[in-house]
Amino acid sequence: MVKVYEINGVTPVVHPSAYVHPSAVLIGDVIIGPRCYVGPLASIRGDFGRLILEEGANLQDTCVMHGFPGCDTVVEVDGHVGHGAVLHGCRIGRNSLVGMNAVVMDNAVIGEECVVAAMSFVKAGMIVAPRSMVVGTPARVLRALSDEEIKWKSAGTGQYHELAVRSMLSMREVEALTEVEAGRKRIDWESSLPLHLHKNASA
Repeated sequence: MVKVYEINGVTPVVHPSAYVHPSAVLIGDVIIGPRCYVGPLASIRGDFGRLILEEGANLQDTCVMHGFPGCDTVVEVDGHVGHGAVLHGCRIGRNSLVGMNAVVMDNAVIGEECVVAAMSFVKAGMIVAPRSMVVGTPARVLRALSDEEIKWKSAGTGQYHELAVRSMLSMREVEALTEVEAGRKRIDWESSLPLHLHKNASA
């Protein structure tokens, strides 16, 4: 069972078509929309402000979402948040990507179809125009994104849509095997785009 906690009479909401890993923690004013994926050990702590994952968004392993009282932290439709990222009181625009271990601070707004590179630190209040590549500590806009890069990002998010469905249908807790079976199968994908080979991969 997912670790879900009510606080001050406010209970998290998870759409039936979303997948939330059982080790994730959801507290208070949390809204997980349709077709979302929430990875292992993610912490979505809505004990101060409201936290929202809109349709098709993913929040991967060990990510943290939190915000100040009266503030919404939002990942818009098809937002993609890589392993270990921290979102605090910010807004991530539609079809944007936040790379691994990046931090996006209070009142920052990442526009639509942006990429925040891995390990970047987006300062409080930074406003990023749509289709921007954001890099560095502190973060700055490096350049505009190409159509090819946005297509790559969308394909990666599509694989997380697929992963949410596969996880709901086939993931179960089991005992580990003690040795590798003969002819051990690999994970089958409907899509097999080698995203890890892309030169701009960041999540």
